[in-house]
Amino acid sequence: MVRSDRVFTPDGERPAAVCVHDGRIVAVLGRDVRVDSTRDEDFGDLALLPGLVDSHVHVNEPGRTEWEGFATATAAAAAGGVTTIIDMPLNSLPPTVTVDALTEKREAARGQCVVDVGFWGGAIPGNLTDLKPLHDAGVFGFKSFLSPSGVDEFPHLSWAELDKVLAEIRAFDGLLIVHAEDPAELSEPGQSYADFLASRPDRAEELAIDGLLNRADGTRVHILHVSSATALGRIAAARAVGVRVSAETCPHYLTLAAEEIPDGATEFKCCPPIRGSVNRDRLWQGLADGILDCVVSDHSPSTPDLKRGGFGEAWGGVSSLQLGLPAMWTAARTRGHRLADVVGWMAAAPAKLTGLAHKGRIAVGVDADLVVFDPDAEFTVDPGGLRQRHPVTPYVGARLRGVVERVWLRGREIDGEPSGELLTRERKS
Repeated sequence: MVRSDRVFTPDGERPAAVCVHDGRIVAVLGRDVRVDSTRDEDFGDLALLPGLVDSHVHVNEPGRTEWEGFATATAAAAAGGVTTIIDMPLNSLPPTVTVDALTEKREAARGQCVVDVGFWGGAIPGNLTDLKPLHDAGVFGFKSFLSPSGVDEFPHLSWAELDKVLAEIRAFDGLLIVHAEDPAELSEPGQSYADFLASRPDRAEELAIDGLLNRADGTRVHILHVSSATALGRIAAARAVGVRVSAETCPHYLTLAAEEIPDGATEFKCCPPIRGSVNRDRLWQGLADGILDCVVSDHSPSTPDLKRGGFGEAWGGVSSLQLGLPAMWTAARTRGHRLADVVGWMAAAPAKLTGLAHKGRIAVGVDADLVVFDPDAEFTVDPGGLRQRHPVTPYVGARLRGVVERVWLRGREIDGEPSGELLTRERKS
């Protein structure tokens, strides 16, 4: 039994007692109901949240394990209240674009994971016939790029190749998740942040999203890491006429702003880029309006040497897997949003996107993935306290509100020992 004055359920926040048996939630009872139990803990007015689901994580193992690995990435996830991650198919070697590569990825992860881990497949030029076998092997969907990915082994799709991928995925009702920037609108960046931002303009996202939505034709598509608020109207209009589209954004687009990024601070570099504060305000409105469905990390780490130099050559990726919840809560509360809103964006919505019906909620029958969270405690981000492989993040030194106190995965308190399971897509009945 786990009790709190503030239990976050799909029906809202309320005092409750959560009863767990064999790794699942078997009852959500009144706050003071007593039953026979082997353990009964009361957390007073601390919040009891469902474990977060982060559907956008680059673990990079095998092949680039020196960038990040399953042991360190899942430890960082657990420290941030994330109990399920879905690993992206690129930056590992080999990329997850065949069943053999998926098998190799799963073997690399086995016995290392502190939280549960699932896998995306990849859609690249030349692997069209691999998509259905990957789907049958349990990947959660397929990642593709419409512009260069940054690694040669995961090339982007042309418009003609995208049409073929959409048709193939539509045939088995899969999910295509897309990095949407039009390469024709991108240019080589200079060394300053202003130059980098100018090299990846809003128009690159607008045109790529337009092209994707115009071609979807019944295929379920998801737009990754929306950074430009100019795309919101397009997404809403497409959804209104029946296009099967969802979209995400990331904590760094909602909490950081271009005006605050110093030249040389390449820990802020990511693609698409962090834009200005007015754009940030509009992204928050897109969340409030339901145009953006979920908030996920796009945790994309590298070795520190790849972040050196200017914005022209540094690796593009933000590392924030451990810090997403407090970063989001710090910003959300100042904008009048409730903690329940953050839980919806970071737990329930990513679980829905990935079809994980047994994750992301505190409800009967769901995995007992639980987080005790102190929403009023504050801390300063110390790189020495980060569990990711390399302590490089734009949040170093930031004062954040909200501390993860304890975490359970399927009813077992996470203690650093690998107890995570390797997940496959849940089949529809």
